[in-house]
Amino acid sequence: MTSLTSGLVLFVVSLLVGGFGLYVGGRVVAGVDDYSHAVVTALVGAVVWAITATFLGWIPLLGPVLVFLTYLWVVKHRYPGGWVNAALITLVAWLTLVVVLAFAESVGTFEKEFDAFGVPGI
Repeated sequence: MTSLTSGLVLFVVSLLVGGFGLYVGGRVVAGVDDYSHAVVTALVGAVVWAITATFLGWIPLLGPVLVFLTYLWVVKHRYPGGWVNAALITLVAWLTLVVVLAFAESVGTFEKEFDAFGVPGI
C-alpha cells in the first residue's frame, strides 16, 4: 500500500510541476494566468502523447514528429494563438522546468528519477 501511495503522490507532484512549466509558458507567451488550466493541459497533453506514441511512435523518423505535433495541437487548442504560440509555450515550459528541476536536484529536494509530467523531454 505504501508504494501505491508514494506512486500516487509522485504522480500528483510531477503533474503539478509540469503544470507549473506550462503556467509560466502560457503566462509569458499568451498572457493566460490560470494555473489550473495549465495543470489540465499538462494532463491532457501527457495522455494524448502516450496514446499517439503507442500507435504512431514506432514509425521511423515520422513517428516522434507526429507524437510531438499532437502534443503541440493540445497546447494550441488550450491556449490562444496558433502553432507558433504553442511551440513557444512548450519551449518556455521546458526551459522553466529544466531550471526548476536542476535547482531542486542541487538542493536535494527530489531524487534523480523525478520528472515533470505533461511536458515533453522533461
